[in-house]
Amino acid sequence: MSITASALRNDIYKILDEVLATGVPVEIERKGRTLRIIADTQSASKLDRIVKRPGMVNGNPEDLVEVDWSANWDPEGAF
Repeated sequence: MSITASALRNDIYKILDEVLATGVPVEIERKGRTLRIIADTQSASKLDRIVKRPGMVNGNPEDLVEVDWSANWDPEGAF
């Protein structure tokens, strides 16, 4: 798709959403030159950007039911 800069200005969010949804680049004509808006296909998922935290449980929460916590439990409330 090729549009003018004025058309981009009128519907910029709609056009950007279309590029993200379809992956089809949009070309903008400006002062005799062509600019292109494309979706980044190599962007990481939100799960890939999670910060790793040592000591965190990674697995099935049902497995925690059977863990013996008595060695860590303090009846006074301090761990």
